[in-house]
Amino acid sequence: MHGVRARRSVLGLIGALALMLAAVFTAGPAQAAVASDDSAAGRVLTAPPAPQDAQSASTRAVAANSPSISPSARSVHAAPGATVSCTSGNLCTAVWDPTTNNWEVFFLYSCNRYNTSYWDDAGWYYDAQTGGVTSYIYGQSGNVLHSFRPDSVQHAYNWTPVWSIRNC
Repeated sequence: MHGVRARRSVLGLIGALALMLAAVFTAGPAQAAVASDDSAAGRVLTAPPAPQDAQSASTRAVAANSPSISPSARSVHAAPGATVSCTSGNLCTAVWDPTTNNWEVFFLYSCNRYNTSYWDDAGWYYDAQTGGVTSYIYGQSGNVLHSFRPDSVQHAYNWTPVWSIRNC
């Protein structure tokens, strides 16, 4: 009796793992982020064209660094003109990554103060958070550069003076 129960548990576990693997491999690659569609699942955004100086930045790619954030947050790369969904509950931010010549879109979900590294020049943000939160963008000395609340608009933003972002 115990052998049959153990075999069923193993088969159930294998089936669950197979379903998870199928979901991972059949999901399309995530792309990046101008507002084009609203749904309960989030807002589909379209990445703007590459920044004006992207060509010169690509020639400096050997010395360039990818943008990063600490603590870490989920991110995807998106080519100019590609789409990405900013799901409900996220503050979605995009910064140009000169090492890939794509936008890197960060999904800030957990309430935190995120320190930014190598966030330079033009980018954008879209606030899909819920609960009426106010987010803050800070400069080097901790001064508030900008504060905002969710408003269903994709905003252009210059990330160069930004040292951290608090999404709550």
